[in-house]
Amino acid sequence: MKHFDLSLYLVLDPELCAGIGMVETARAAVAGGATIVQLRDKHAGTAMLIETGRALKAVLSGTGAKLIINDDVEAAIAIGADGLHIGQEDMDARTARTRIGADMILGLSVETEALAAAVDPAIVDYAGIGPVFATPTKADHKQPIGFDGLARLVELCPVPSVAIGGLKASHVPRAFAAGADGLAVVSAICGMADPEAATRLIAENIGKVRR
Repeated sequence: MKHFDLSLYLVLDPELCAGIGMVETARAAVAGGATIVQLRDKHAGTAMLIETGRALKAVLSGTGAKLIINDDVEAAIAIGADGLHIGQEDMDARTARTRIGADMILGLSVETEALAAAVDPAIVDYAGIGPVFATPTKADHKQPIGFDGLARLVELCPVPSVAIGGLKASHVPRAFAAGADGLAVVSAICGMADPEAATRLIAENIGKVRR
């Protein structure tokens, strides 16, 4: 049985994090309560992802926070990451699972009711559901689904889910009320003057709704 906590899921953005860097942002965010860190860098090659990922793994060591690599299965394996996250256009989940083996966490992006219902819990460990709102950090995102759409997809999805897309600390109650197991944030932490304090605010809000 894999143990992971989706409640506060940080997706690193290299441009937003440019001021202090992704590794320092991750360190601060985990100190503030982030439970998962995803390395997402669409412009980096595999070698660069591996270099950054290994630095992140060192920073997260002993914290209990999980390191997930976006899209790049080669990098995820080379880093010895805790997991891989794929989109619907990246590779099919069965192929990804075969490549990474049984022990690594596998996440899958889900944007429609049909895709949510089609998730295979024997292959996929969690779903990233959204976008809840339009977000500038992902230019090619699908039509926003809002909190009503989130609730419908969560209900159909047979695995734990994390809401994503333009979410901030103030959205915590509605994301959890919709049934999500957590929320994924990018700009609410990346690029903030104090990413640890920004994360702590979200974590405190999560603590209130999970009591």
